[in-house]
Amino acid sequence: MPVSRRFQPLLLATLLASGVAWAQTPSTPSTPSTPATPATAAADNPLFTPSPLPLQYPPFDKVRDEHFAPALDKGMAEQLAEVQAIADNAASPTFDNTIVALERSGLLLRRTTTLLFSLLGADANPARQQLQTDYAAKLAAQRDAVLLNPKLFARVQALYAQREQAAPNAEARRLIERYYRDMQRAGAQLNDEQKARMKAINGELATLGARFNRAVLSEVNDSAIVVDSAEELAGLSAAQIAAAAEAAKKRGLEGKYVIALLNTTIQPFETELQNRAVRERLHRASVARGARGNEFDTRATLSRVMALRAERSALLGYATPAAFVLEEETAKSADTVNALLRQLAPAAVASARQEAAELQKLIDSDQAARKQPGFALQAWDWSYYAEKLRAARYGFDESQLKPYLELTSVLEKGVFYAANQLYGISFKRRTDLPVYRDDVRVYDVFDTDGRQLAIFIADLYARPSKRGGAWMNAYVGQNALEGTQPVVANHLNIPKPPAGEPTLMTWDEVNTLFHEFGHALHGMFNKSRYPGLNRVPRDFVEYPSQVNEVWADWPSVLASYARHYKTGEPMPRELLDKVARAKRFNQGYTTLSYLSAAIVDQRLHQLKAGDIPAAADVTAFESRVLKEEGVDFGPVPPRYKLPYFSHIMGGYSAGYYAYIWSEVLDADTVEWLKANGGLKRANGDLLRAKLLSRGGSEDAMVLFRNLVGHEPDIKPLLERRGLVLQKH
Repeated sequence: MPVSRRFQPLLLATLLASGVAWAQTPSTPSTPSTPATPATAAADNPLFTPSPLPLQYPPFDKVRDEHFAPALDKGMAEQLAEVQAIADNAASPTFDNTIVALERSGLLLRRTTTLLFSLLGADANPARQQLQTDYAAKLAAQRDAVLLNPKLFARVQALYAQREQAAPNAEARRLIERYYRDMQRAGAQLNDEQKARMKAINGELATLGARFNRAVLSEVNDSAIVVDSAEELAGLSAAQIAAAAEAAKKRGLEGKYVIALLNTTIQPFETELQNRAVRERLHRASVARGARGNEFDTRATLSRVMALRAERSALLGYATPAAFVLEEETAKSADTVNALLRQLAPAAVASARQEAAELQKLIDSDQAARKQPGFALQAWDWSYYAEKLRAARYGFDESQLKPYLELTSVLEKGVFYAANQLYGISFKRRTDLPVYRDDVRVYDVFDTDGRQLAIFIADLYARPSKRGGAWMNAYVGQNALEGTQPVVANHLNIPKPPAGEPTLMTWDEVNTLFHEFGHALHGMFNKSRYPGLNRVPRDFVEYPSQVNEVWADWPSVLASYARHYKTGEPMPRELLDKVARAKRFNQGYTTLSYLSAAIVDQRLHQLKAGDIPAAADVTAFESRVLKEEGVDFGPVPPRYKLPYFSHIMGGYSAGYYAYIWSEVLDADTVEWLKANGGLKRANGDLLRAKLLSRGGSEDAMVLFRNLVGHEPDIKPLLERRGLVLQKH
């Protein structure tokens, strides 16, 4: 779900890069890393100049780990010199000599941080992790050196005061406003003593953020469970069992089986494992992460981060970190976010309790039929029995779908097909460009006129060196000033089958692939005049990607890609109909799991400095919030618990609500699409022209209204999720 901060000014993208990096657990480096003298590294460092490959595609085969530090050092020095020259310019400030000049600054640093932090997310190794540790505070200091530069701020402030006259067009005026607000919110108007404290806070936060994310991912690998026999894995496919055996072998546990964890609370194998004791072990290992008192315990780090965020917000004149963050989002205030979450939570709880009662009946019936003692539904039972209930109620289960959901077909005949039908763009796979792992795919993307639009990278398999979840990032962004075109990547964590076996996806993975490609489209179609207007609010950025999910089960798209991996036969019509009828199934659980995490995130960031929980109280704080908000339903735990809630260390701090906020817009837009004929070029052209190409060139909600023609309506979301608002 998370998307990188591709919508940022070039200046800020380089300065904030350390804030969007995701540290990883150690793995075997994907490229050799051999010692080199500084002189040698400088002479052949491919990062010092733009890549000669098409669209400046990264030269993964040429860049070695020892190239990063010299490029970071040189890039920071160059940027500071460029920025100081702008600040010292004797000429009166103009849009071109100040704002455009800032947009053009820091290109080497941007190129280097983009590649480093992209690889830290997708393919980390100890050398790259050490670079992040070494440079986290340095990059924070770099950011402060620019944004807190008094002479630079004076120029930006002067332009802001005369923006109507200084800006050559509406987009330029908006960009001036953006720079002014960013520098103001960074602390440019603080006194010298306050600025010194702000710099210290930012440096410590950068270091702690890297530490937290590294510990979270280390815990994922360290918490994998070991199973002694294949019989205990009953319910898994032969390929899954073989993969578990191979994972154990790699750990020196020949003859045993290892189930690796993902970063969410609920683990995918809980759906299939028949052995209840193994399901419980897996679940307990998942929820214990980050709070086990070991070297990867994150509670002290989290507590300190929140204390520093609260102090920083107060220094800037905001009551809480949430107030600071939400001011720049479409929600604008914590009260607005709280109102939405508290409006939806009771309906989600009521729906989840109803679903739980149905699952309990199934458990009782199942146990009675087997003449076994009954038991109360627990969190580790939900996914398993929900799948059985779906099979009983709708006549199908996940195992029936997967043979029709082969990865290449889903990507090329589903995701790409829908994009072609809607937008007229086309795709061609290429194998001549280097990749950082041999299972990464690369595609040229062509526009409606046949000219190249972008390069798309598909990195879809899980690996120990890759962070959990799914995300999009841009290796090269659209930049009209520099003449660059997008090179964008989607990352998923689909378990890789044994060699020679097909990759058969779950329905959730299919939806995730369509979702992430929606982010990719947003990046590829962006045509902002100035790269500084690529940024959109966090609670808006998920909106276009969630809209793209509608095509996953659109009849003509399904007919294109949902074909049996052996026979090529299309998914039977009756199975398609069953999938459609089951769309609302388990939505109470899904909604409540998400909302409880979003509520905890909000409540944590709505604390003032003196109220931040100490390390020992972090989990107690979470439990108390769930109870106070009425969402503490044991069988439905939060999607993420605080000790491994990586979103709140990145761009989603006080912003995890963004998914449901965006889904209000998404569901409303899908109704607009259906009313206007669905998957057709006319709709795609409107989506592209009025939304996807605009970036942050206009207010986000104006873009929404210009597309659908009215204010957001929550009813389509409620209908989609089968929720009924509770009357008070």
